[in-house]
Amino acid sequence: MKPHEAIIRPSDGILFEAITRFFAGTAKSSYLLYPLLTFGLLFLQALIITRFINNQRMTNKPTYLPGLAYILITSLLPEWNYFSAPLLCNTILLYVLSGLFGIYNKPNARGTIFNIGLALGIASFLFISSLTFIIWVLLALAVMRPFRINEWLICLLGITTPFYFYAIYTVINGTWNWQEFIPQIELGFPSLKQSAWLAVSVLLIMIPFLAGGYYVQENLRRMLINVRKGWSLLLLYLLTALLLPFVNSSDTFENWIMAMIPMAAFHGFAYLHSNWRIFPLILFWLTAAFIVAYQYYGPGW
Repeated sequence: MKPHEAIIRPSDGILFEAITRFFAGTAKSSYLLYPLLTFGLLFLQALIITRFINNQRMTNKPTYLPGLAYILITSLLPEWNYFSAPLLCNTILLYVLSGLFGIYNKPNARGTIFNIGLALGIASFLFISSLTFIIWVLLALAVMRPFRINEWLICLLGITTPFYFYAIYTVINGTWNWQEFIPQIELGFPSLKQSAWLAVSVLLIMIPFLAGGYYVQENLRRMLINVRKGWSLLLLYLLTALLLPFVNSSDTFENWIMAMIPMAAFHGFAYLHSNWRIFPLILFWLTAAFIVAYQYYGPGW
């Protein structure tokens, strides 16, 4: 009812700028374009999360709850329903997550590792701060595979490959500027406007996450080794994503959506494995009621 147009921020990359320019003409004539694109991306990401959790047997039985949790928690803040560079990066990071899980016990994983680095390099052209996930990828390689320096170098080569081809393009086009290849990354504290609505949103995110973390720990001994490593991978993902608001910080919440993928996995685990069956029901309907109230009566929307 109140569509939000895509806004290019200083931390957004040249690829996101090109995408918004491509959609600019259509967006002027159809105000529903960006809301539909955003919902399509959120729904696609929810399906990918669900497929990943089920295919890798991260839970004791197939479930749609991680995808449901992702749709639910991304509705808690208005900025998570905007067409933004971090939202696009989430799709790429889901591919990276799947690739990292797939290299466990794989005899020759150099091709997959290069593709993981390449995907992360492309993500940096959408959102510069996504280079922070280099920390996650390198830690994940250490968790999933024995240390091999050539694999780490192949990953770093994949990350730099998009920069290499972009440099060739700028030289041919006559627009070469070496300063464009130095990521503009600044550390700082985000200046966020506090409110009771925001406090409740954070509470509804943290309670299921803490419950999910508890149930994962409780069931850890009954899990296969690769599943344990998978949950470690998601936890490292979350910890790295929580650093993003402090990199090129702003006064909005778009960057925080990149932490919602691992959050949704832990939420889904809490809903599925709760010993007190009324707990997930109360939590779900309380969250749904709050979302409706916030969207119709809250100041953010």
